[in-house]
Amino acid sequence: MARDPDYGAFMDKFVLEPTSSAYDQPLHGLTFAVKDIFDVEGYVTGFGNPDWARTHSAATSTAPAVLAVLRGGATCVGKTVMDEMAYSINGENIHYGTPINPCAPDRVPGGSSSGSAVAVGAKIVDFSLGTDTGGSVRVPASYCGILGFRPSHDAVPSAGVIPMAQSFDTVGWFARDPVILSRVGHILLQSPVMDPIKPSQVIIAEDCFQLSNIPNDRLGQVLVKSVEKIYGGHIVKHTVLGDYVKENVPSLKHFMSKELKEQEYNIPSLAALSNAMRSLQRYEFKDNHGEWITTVKPELGPGISERVWEAVRTTGENVDACHSVKTELHAALATLLQNFGVLAIPTVPGPPPKLQADPATLEIFRAKAFSLLSIAGVSGFCQVSMPLGMHDNLPVAVSLLAKQGSDAFLLNVVESLYGTLKEQVEITEK
Repeated sequence: MARDPDYGAFMDKFVLEPTSSAYDQPLHGLTFAVKDIFDVEGYVTGFGNPDWARTHSAATSTAPAVLAVLRGGATCVGKTVMDEMAYSINGENIHYGTPINPCAPDRVPGGSSSGSAVAVGAKIVDFSLGTDTGGSVRVPASYCGILGFRPSHDAVPSAGVIPMAQSFDTVGWFARDPVILSRVGHILLQSPVMDPIKPSQVIIAEDCFQLSNIPNDRLGQVLVKSVEKIYGGHIVKHTVLGDYVKENVPSLKHFMSKELKEQEYNIPSLAALSNAMRSLQRYEFKDNHGEWITTVKPELGPGISERVWEAVRTTGENVDACHSVKTELHAALATLLQNFGVLAIPTVPGPPPKLQADPATLEIFRAKAFSLLSIAGVSGFCQVSMPLGMHDNLPVAVSLLAKQGSDAFLLNVVESLYGTLKEQVEITEK
């Protein structure tokens, strides 16, 4: 295995010293890495593709999100490998090599923030920065057995970050420790540290848990028992999220095909939600990068090449309907969760796929994954993916979502629950 000590996670290694060395800084003594989509002064932002790197010059300033954590006392040790143009959740890169999943070396690490997740999972750094448009922090966090936070849309400034699709782009972060996850969050979100607020309800999306091929006693039940232990069973509620979304997001009818309604393996309304999201994502990606793609005709890896060119050919019909879906879903989920409610779903529908799996065999898995991932993506709500240990030697994860702007609250919930979740996993595994 090439570049083994670093698990193939890095594009470039360098050291950026913290701009504040005060011992009382919240990130003092911590190291981090950044995805190669963030500008770092003096380095070309490579966007996962050699043709992109070749046709762009070095950044003249550093992204505000990177500067914020440097000011918080952390030391940056390099830039990490990512999927080309951020257009994949797999984590494989044909040009720079695929970072090795520290939990399961024969499996993909997840993308597009692959190297950032691997660097944390392999304990090379304490935390890392990534981006999440369609799932690019949540997926690699779940595949690498670590914590991953996708903040509320627009909660963290994305200046100095190459855009993918602005309606969904977020700056996210990874950590192994919930306290570090929170500290990084408070700095990026510029939110004061607040006293923990107990969730008013934890809503288990039963139909979403049925999409997962992990047995529920290793997934939903671990979470429910932990919530009961910390907060009491009275706050646990159950819902069929697909039905709720179908009833409360009428504009989804524009994205509901006959095939979707007949898919046995998926939840039709959430599959339609994913269609709406990917439709707007293609349109915005084309707007951002279409001209460069058609001019340079970059060499792109399998799967990614097809998606990129499909985006370039998109016409943007249905864009208004996509925006209506966003507005309606945001309102519907805000009503469902109220102020301090939390929604629980699996992060992804199962363990990480094998390396170099045939894209055709992954189609059903991808479809189910995007049904789950589009809930936070389209609503703009914040989501955290939390590891639940290993099942059959493969990492398992569960996610919690909270209302847009409730990021500090959600980070506190993770800190409160995390220890008990680990204990529950150990009890279940015995």
